[in-house]
Amino acid sequence: MPPKKPHRKSGQQPHKPNSSLFANIPSELKTVARWVNWRIEIRNGKRQKIPIAPKTGYMASCADPQTWGTYAEALARYKSGAVRGIGFQLGDSYTGVDLDDCRDRKTGAIEAWAQEIIEGLNSYTELSPSDEGVHILAKGALPPCGRRKGQVEMYDADHFFTMTGAHLAGTPSTVEERQTTLTEIHAQIFGKNMTQSGESHASGPSTSSLFDAELIERASNAKNMEKFGPLWRGDFSAYESQSEADLALCMILAFWTGRNALRIDSLFRQSGLFRPKWDERHSADGRTYGQLTIEKAVERTGEVWIPSVTAASGSIAGPGIVKRSLTLFRPKKHLRRTRAGESIATPTVSTNLMAKSR
Repeated sequence: MPPKKPHRKSGQQPHKPNSSLFANIPSELKTVARWVNWRIEIRNGKRQKIPIAPKTGYMASCADPQTWGTYAEALARYKSGAVRGIGFQLGDSYTGVDLDDCRDRKTGAIEAWAQEIIEGLNSYTELSPSDEGVHILAKGALPPCGRRKGQVEMYDADHFFTMTGAHLAGTPSTVEERQTTLTEIHAQIFGKNMTQSGESHASGPSTSSLFDAELIERASNAKNMEKFGPLWRGDFSAYESQSEADLALCMILAFWTGRNALRIDSLFRQSGLFRPKWDERHSADGRTYGQLTIEKAVERTGEVWIPSVTAASGSIAGPGIVKRSLTLFRPKKHLRRTRAGESIATPTVSTNLMAKSR
């Protein structure tokens, strides 16, 4: 089991990437328009990495491709000095594995459990901005649940990776296809039948097609807009505590996302209420404060709005436009409460995984 280590103090900033190292980033990534920038913002006294749209300089959304750009656009904005770095939006077969706090900055030594995962995937790997973690990029998809456990995070959508170009010696310089290995490593870390607390509980269609910007616009113009607006901006003065405000915002998001907890989590992280506490463990079974809050919101949310496609066969009616009507979905009376897996065990990768990736 990876030893518990203290979180980096808020006064310690990640290094600003050296642009000369960007040449190490795989060329195929530079050909797709999935790039953003990022900067550090202080939220509730903590430093947070915020995605920035390369074209506009405004906050980007992991669910809205219109806020992404080309590698050249992201690089240009980075060189302007207005942002702290560049980032790549995961998805479209690109999966990212984040191994946190596993490397000694002074010696470069990587802890054994992380080295096993690195060697098992055997794909492009680089150091994170802190120099204390590593990011692995591989081609493949993940099971629908299980994204974060202890020092390991795995994403194939709704997340961006900060890119440094600090290529880890001994790993491929290209992004390799690793579907089988990704599935097996995910199963070893999260469990084959694990149901994440952040999984959707909705019985109706998913609202993932409703881009963040559109969803936020709808919520901002709804009857309870006076309640949503301040919460989204991070103002919790109307509540006795920020925790109560967190729950209130999650319940509103649960309404608009069809109780899709993965989407609630993604949206909440973009709000002014987001803080490091969101990812801190608050239960003996390893669930985080954010997972517990979303679970409460999902269970307490009754009626929800879901988009239904009215265009024939769900086809796009125009360039990037899908005609939608809103349908009221009433959930079943009894919702099964799912829980995350047990507290993290030592991430191990069987030696046969390494053989399969070579």
